[in-house]
Amino acid sequence: MPSKMGKDYYNVLGISRDASDDDIKKAYRKMALKYHPDKNKTKEAEEKFKDVSEAYEVLSDKKKKEIYDKYGEDGLKGGVPGGGGGPGESFSWSYHGDPRTTFASFFGGSDPFEVFFNMGGPSTRSSMFGAESMEVDDDDMFHNMGGFHHGFNNSRVMRKKIDPPIHHDLKVSLEDIFHGCTKKMKISRRVLKSDGRSTRMEEKVLEINVKPGWKEGTKITFPKEGDQSPGHIPADIVFTLKDKPHQLFVRDGSNLLYKASISLREALCGTVLHVPTIDGRTIAVPSNDVIKPNNKKRIPKEGLPYPKKPSQRGDLIITFDIVFPDHLTKNQKEILGDTLPR
Repeated sequence: MPSKMGKDYYNVLGISRDASDDDIKKAYRKMALKYHPDKNKTKEAEEKFKDVSEAYEVLSDKKKKEIYDKYGEDGLKGGVPGGGGGPGESFSWSYHGDPRTTFASFFGGSDPFEVFFNMGGPSTRSSMFGAESMEVDDDDMFHNMGGFHHGFNNSRVMRKKIDPPIHHDLKVSLEDIFHGCTKKMKISRRVLKSDGRSTRMEEKVLEINVKPGWKEGTKITFPKEGDQSPGHIPADIVFTLKDKPHQLFVRDGSNLLYKASISLREALCGTVLHVPTIDGRTIAVPSNDVIKPNNKKRIPKEGLPYPKKPSQRGDLIITFDIVFPDHLTKNQKEILGDTLPR
């Protein structure tokens, strides 16, 4: 159960696990208005406001909800190998950390109560809400306003333009893929000020937990971390895993290819190959057979971890570069002519 593997998002929103999409939206609307820091000045309100927003971001998204229901918070945030992605893919998500952005996307503005004061009447905040600690039932409020919340949720949010995703390459070494690593990517973006119109520049560090065995092309998405601007939903930032060139190995899925350079004499008469491994060891590989240019030798379990089974590894595959002599003496040619089969 997700409650045993991290946060229980259903409990945060106060809904059951079989809640419908409308139930999820209704629960978020009620909880977000209840705990919005501009209205609720209690100490715990800001943290609850953030938890409610994170829960809604997950449960309102079909793919995130499916992964969360199956693997819990750990699987959603990349803690389960494969993270519920398809073959050759991994899924990793983390909350962007700004509940006001979630709120603005849902309600269509950064001011949580602006809509109530722009509906044809000279109402004031003090006349509607009274004391700051007053509890407001948002359903009653919306129903008293003629069911406006249905049109508000649909038409006003739909008018917001969704900025296209911003793509970046995430270059990693084969050692990073073998061991796993954490990459910290600093971004600069524009964020809305409290007035909901002007912006300021902000630097933010996005943390990417690269899991052992992740394949090239794996995408890591940070939802809505792009520039903020009035009337726009910020772009997702997407990092795509790219392999850095390696001086010894080439990746082939979970296998590693290594090219061994040997002389013609070694190819014909046999040799002992001293082959490096990705974790810094050297393996002695005897070869007593004739090695042809297209021959390969396979060393099991010396490749990269499998992305969905990191305790198991691919193979190290040796290919050969046979170095021929630039010239032979007459005597050498005669000896070879007498020795080699026709």
